[in-house]
Amino acid sequence: MNLVEGRKLQLAGGSTYLVSLPKRWVVDAGLKPGDTLFVDSESDGSVSVRHRPEERPPARKKTFEEKGEESRDHLLRKLIGAYIAGFGLIEVHFSPDKGPFVRRVARDFCRLVIGPEVIEEGRSSIMIQDLSDPSELSAEKCLRRMHLIVRAMVEDSVQALQNGNGALAHDVEQRDQDVDRLYWMVAKRYVAPGQSPPGENGHSLAAIHAHQLTAKLLERIGDHATRIAHTYPILCQKHALDPKLAAELTGAKNSAISMLDRAFNSLIAGDMEAANEAIDARAHHQKLIDDLLHKIATRKGEELLALAGVVDSLGRTAHYAADVAEQAINLAVIRDGAPPRR
Repeated sequence: MNLVEGRKLQLAGGSTYLVSLPKRWVVDAGLKPGDTLFVDSESDGSVSVRHRPEERPPARKKTFEEKGEESRDHLLRKLIGAYIAGFGLIEVHFSPDKGPFVRRVARDFCRLVIGPEVIEEGRSSIMIQDLSDPSELSAEKCLRRMHLIVRAMVEDSVQALQNGNGALAHDVEQRDQDVDRLYWMVAKRYVAPGQSPPGENGHSLAAIHAHQLTAKLLERIGDHATRIAHTYPILCQKHALDPKLAAELTGAKNSAISMLDRAFNSLIAGDMEAANEAIDARAHHQKLIDDLLHKIATRKGEELLALAGVVDSLGRTAHYAADVAEQAINLAVIRDGAPPRR
């Protein structure tokens, strides 16, 4: 049985803290002055010291047999599923005549997600390896990037309708792929064994779960921005959007973005008061949405459906922002050491 020793913390040079190590441990590890030690922070607040870096576990491998009966989307979904599940190596076997099809899907997959690259190819097989380093792109970094992208997508989608800018509407649609890439990266860290161990970057599993839920909410906001951009051919191709209606859509958009910014910033800062303010703003935003729905009720046909879709998407954007604020409160409670609220 090992006895716990108490050792005093010392301050050296005004900014460096020192603690001595047990001599027996140093001798048994074969260490000498000048050797490098590796220090990790654990989820319970403790610190572990190693005399060699922790080795990464060997990559897990998933093998698929492509029998020529699948569509592009079916095979692509399999590859994305294996990526999210944390398989570092994905191998696809196929008959030589299906080679062009499989290689094309494999390269589409590598462009859609972060990390995977084709490392081996043969006449009847292809190997994909995930080269991403989880330590280089944390869940929080992904969320920050997602927030910036989706808020700009919402802003630009409405501006494209207001200004009759088809190129801007198309650009919004293109950016949705970047949001998906980041979402899958966060999802992989939550789902994949070994990708998100307890205490990674100081986060508990409950906090990592909140990150994954937040990423999904941001991904849905990106989808609704894309939905707004998709209405451009119907609302702006033949004539400009009515200026008064465009101004009211801009007001609802600004309200939704304000809620999103307040909610996301409260998530990062752990500010429950700001999170509650974001949630409380939902009532005012809903009034804007109800007024808009009343004003477009006289439109007809495709125009009515398109405008209703735009207004609905602005309403749902605010709804998802409020859900982000709920996650901010949950995270703040977790950080305070109390059980998360249900």
